[in-house]
Amino acid sequence: MSALVRPREGRMIGGVCAGLARRFGISSFMMRTIFVVSCLLPGPQFLIYLALWVLLPNEKNAKSESTAW
Repeated sequence: MSALVRPREGRMIGGVCAGLARRFGISSFMMRTIFVVSCLLPGPQFLIYLALWVLLPNEKNAKSESTAW
């Protein structure tokens, strides 16, 4: 499993689904499909997506931070 970051390539809006797909080893299309279907159910899915967009670091920033230590 790779680190949970928003990748520079393969992102559509914020890169959250692409980052989660890479982390869990599934395709980005499948993760986006799961997210869209989950939005049809009641719950805070959209708010969680926005929170992850803000909290997850970009791939470039995560690499520079990890090499600093």
